[in-house]
Amino acid sequence: MIGWLANALFRRCGCVGLLALLWILPGLGADHVRPESYSPAVAPTITLLSVKGAIGPGVSDYLIRGIESASDTPNSQLVLITLDTPRGLVSSLRDINQAILGSRVPVACLVYPSGARAASAGTYMLYACHIAAMATATSLGAATPVQLGPMGNEPQQPKPSENETEKPVGDSNSQKLERKQLNDAIAYIRALAELRQRNVEWAEKAVRDAATLTASEALEANVIDYIADTPQQLLTILDGKSVAMPGGARILNTENAIVLDRSPDWRARFINLLTNPNIAYILMLLGIYGLLLEFYSPGAMLPGVIGGICLLLALYAFQLLPISYAGGGLLLLGIILLLAEAMLPSFGILGFGGLVAFVLGSVFLVDSEVEAFRIAWPVIALVSVVSLLFFLLLISFVIRLKWEKVMCRHKKTPVRISHEQELIHTGAQPNQKREHDARRQTDRNVYREQERMTSESCWSVCRRASHRYLEPSLVALEGIAVPVVARRNQSTGV
Repeated sequence: MIGWLANALFRRCGCVGLLALLWILPGLGADHVRPESYSPAVAPTITLLSVKGAIGPGVSDYLIRGIESASDTPNSQLVLITLDTPRGLVSSLRDINQAILGSRVPVACLVYPSGARAASAGTYMLYACHIAAMATATSLGAATPVQLGPMGNEPQQPKPSENETEKPVGDSNSQKLERKQLNDAIAYIRALAELRQRNVEWAEKAVRDAATLTASEALEANVIDYIADTPQQLLTILDGKSVAMPGGARILNTENAIVLDRSPDWRARFINLLTNPNIAYILMLLGIYGLLLEFYSPGAMLPGVIGGICLLLALYAFQLLPISYAGGGLLLLGIILLLAEAMLPSFGILGFGGLVAFVLGSVFLVDSEVEAFRIAWPVIALVSVVSLLFFLLLISFVIRLKWEKVMCRHKKTPVRISHEQELIHTGAQPNQKREHDARRQTDRNVYREQERMTSESCWSVCRRASHRYLEPSLVALEGIAVPVVARRNQSTGV
């Protein structure tokens, strides 16, 4: 009865609570969904991004995230990028320009501060932005792909003599590849110049002949739009200006806008650090060596954990960098040959071949003509020497392990021979034959136990040799062997 009353009361209270909730919710919704005329005005915002140094995967990720964040910000007026770069990767540059071209917010690029430059990749980026500006005493240009160089110094093909039949002289494969890359770069920057209605002829000249301009010359040649010494001065100039966007012209309101300084955060700095080829190279080797140490000494855990983390970080960096698979294959082949030298008696042939393959793989690992995105020679030399010392230490450890195994076998041999001779030459009478055979069988069992314990002790000694406990382990080995021999002597009555 009481349960039925409680159930009914619960149902009625639940119905009343549901009706009250339905009555309150419209009022709550009315507070949040007000007519547009009553909503407070959102202050205009400007996102400030900064680039200093070579344009790579880290800079590309930072700029793309900043542009996308500004596009999602309400009443965002402008994305302002301060630029100072000497070069960059083509893949990263194209990703950045695609984000700029697809942005719903105007993007302005300012070569800043004084003394900065927008060379090579920076010139393409300046042409892609909706608004291009430079500070005084800055420059831009030299946009020729670095592996090509200016095309004005090409060697002329020799003319055929009168006696020879004139044959069409074709370009070599390398010349064809260079010409394709040059024409692709020229078409790319011409398309950007036509889109922004800037000087197309000089853009082609900057790629073909590596031409450069100062800030005043660029303004006069219609390469940039404004000259401003600071970002604040540029914002003052842009207030009220009209910018052509895919959806139509847009009037900028930058006078009372809030500037959101989106300097590179820890994630961008961390990605920049990882995408440094030298750091990625060292992380990869630390990962491989850590896993090798874990395989050689199972249960240590620390080398395996550190090696796994370093290897995964290196793989993440390598997926962003232009990696040569041939260089990676040579690097792995070198490590395998050095490991084989530690296991097989090849008299240094495998070790020398492994070292050569290791160095060549390190040189060819990062396939980039940009100096900032190649592995430095001092790093390759240092890592090669450290790797050689590591494998020499590994070889010495294996030799010591084999030597300790032989010494353990040598120690147990005289015990068995002397005891067998003692049993053979004892003057046992026929009536004591059965007792002697039983004692002999017991002695065999004791010997087998001694052999098992000695073998286990030897392997434990060899395993702990790398941890600098070789001498205490040998003392422990003697402490194991002596009581066994004493028990054997007691059992035989000697």
